[in-house]
Amino acid sequence: MTYCVGLLLNEGIVCLSDTRTNAGLDNISTYRKMFHFIEPGERAITIMTAGSLSVTQTTLARLREAIEDPEATEDSSIMQAPTMLKVASIIGNMLAKVRSEVDEKLSVMRQTASASMIVAGQRRGGAMRLFLIYPEGNFIEATEDTPFLQIGEHKYGKPILDRIVRPDTPLADGEKAVLLSMDSTLRSNLSVGMPLDLCVLRRDECNVTRQRRIDAGDPAFRAMSEAWSSALRDGFTQIKLAE
Repeated sequence: MTYCVGLLLNEGIVCLSDTRTNAGLDNISTYRKMFHFIEPGERAITIMTAGSLSVTQTTLARLREAIEDPEATEDSSIMQAPTMLKVASIIGNMLAKVRSEVDEKLSVMRQTASASMIVAGQRRGGAMRLFLIYPEGNFIEATEDTPFLQIGEHKYGKPILDRIVRPDTPLADGEKAVLLSMDSTLRSNLSVGMPLDLCVLRRDECNVTRQRRIDAGDPAFRAMSEAWSSALRDGFTQIKLAE
């Protein structure tokens, strides 16, 4: 399975993904689920994926082919699209098309394949935007009321985001929030696993301004996890039952 999360903050965008992929209890692999398409100073697009690898890898491969096509246009290439809304539309259409093709091949075995994506980014002169793209190709967008989006095993890491994340949350606190959200997920679901990929896109820089891979046993992540567990235990013991 997967857990990916993106925050849309006033200062920028924070994204975090795991890398574990399951094809049964005895077939667990590591695959990157965060991908960047960058033209420094002009546009920065980050895509995170969840679901069938056959769908997500084919979708990404075709998006790259469209970018490299000498006849690419703003309707076919995410690197020429005039807005992030158009970027989301191109990716959604491609995801839906690939999913439909894979489903048709699997229908003989009465199986289906599904995938979803988070798309984050900004183009020069435009606003930062964050989208969740569903398997059917339609999408929703992060807003001031809900400045984060999740795909995969999202339920374990959602409570801290609901309580902490606001549009005016500083980027450093945003990093902390997504890492603790992931820590909660790692503790509760074995289908999500290390290493983790973290990136930050600072407002108006149109680039990945911070990128980090966090491996199993990373001392900083372990210290944060232990501190969070200790803080939760201390908070729990301080709460008194109503008489």
